[in-house]
Amino acid sequence: MTDGLDEAVPRRIRPLWLVLTLVVLLLFTCGVPAALLTAAIREPDGRAMVQRAGPATSDPATQAARDLAARIAAALERQSAALLAGDQAGFLAVAEPTAHADLRRRFNALRALQVTTWRAEVTGLPTAMTDRPGEWRILVRFQYCFATPGCRPSPVLAGTRWRDAGQQPRLVAVEESKSAETGTRPWEVDELVVAAGARTSVATTPALRGKLPALLTQAEAAAKVADRYAVAGSPPDRYLIYYAGRAEWERWYGGGRPKWTGGYAVNVGGGHHEVVINADGTTAAGLDDLLRHELTHAASLPEQGYPGKTTWWLVEGLAEYAGADGQPVSRYQGLAQVRELVRGGWNGRLDALAPADDAPAARVAGSYGLGYLAVRHLVDRFGEQRLLAFVAAVLHDRTPPEQAAEQVFGEDWSALHSQCVAYIRTLAG
Repeated sequence: MTDGLDEAVPRRIRPLWLVLTLVVLLLFTCGVPAALLTAAIREPDGRAMVQRAGPATSDPATQAARDLAARIAAALERQSAALLAGDQAGFLAVAEPTAHADLRRRFNALRALQVTTWRAEVTGLPTAMTDRPGEWRILVRFQYCFATPGCRPSPVLAGTRWRDAGQQPRLVAVEESKSAETGTRPWEVDELVVAAGARTSVATTPALRGKLPALLTQAEAAAKVADRYAVAGSPPDRYLIYYAGRAEWERWYGGGRPKWTGGYAVNVGGGHHEVVINADGTTAAGLDDLLRHELTHAASLPEQGYPGKTTWWLVEGLAEYAGADGQPVSRYQGLAQVRELVRGGWNGRLDALAPADDAPAARVAGSYGLGYLAVRHLVDRFGEQRLLAFVAAVLHDRTPPEQAAEQVFGEDWSALHSQCVAYIRTLAG
């Protein structure tokens, strides 16, 4: 079951002194650039793959393209080895001087992120660029790991341009990935400074480097909470958090988030989620809650995306529960918005809570609060471990709630749903 997982999924909205957040839950797609979708096909599991070249032929032009692709692959292999060795000169050596500034920035950003795996695989054959005589364009699938050696790598598919210079083709440019699903990664477009702790890495631009020490301390504390809510096996190898200034917020991962958004977690493939925090959409007082919420998404969400909007309440309710970090329900800062939504005619359905991107702030805040209270009621009745088993069944195994409730709780879901709603209405007064 799919539900348009590339849509923005908002979190509780809070006025001024509170924080805002957004979750973007995406299917793993190998990052096909939007401009190149005509070169892609959809696999049955939803992954985007590029058409491979046809069977061998004696056509001289095709054979020349294959030869060029092989030489480009060799150049990329040398460049990858140089990156992993910290050899900037070697990384730049395959490229024309006009590409050095961009490549130097990429090199520095990737090294700051502690790249441990970097592979570059040419995909298909190069095509001559009619508007740039002597240049060829070929798609390259980059795979990377940060900080953790031997992790399952995340993929990025990007266009590259080359000048055929005999046995040593010269790299002219690496295009931004502009993935239709996840958008451009921060290290593709910006200089980054990074601070790393035991469980997290936090990255931002040089202009905001002064925020990193405090942000790292808060991220490390949030990771300890999020680790408790890992649903499928072990917690993530490491949590990666990007702290975005105003310009970066509009550029990283495609931008275009609703105005009320303060943060989101995005599936980048390989079983990894990366988190982005909006520097202009959060306050120091609310950042702890926001980090716990978003890192819990990274720990709890399935790799293939969650089943659909009807389970939004469970996705966000769990993250809100982790964000609250054991505080009494009476101190939950979205209660006022919950009361407003319930008294304003809420239909009593958890499966219809997901707000639209253009929903008013109070409506969004109330929706997150309702999800939190439903999850809180289930935890109060059955405990965290059984709640996580329910999450695993519904979100990871895609078991209908009706069946999952019988399996995990031993009770009828319609009755449990009614009890959650009654609990919410009682609190809403």
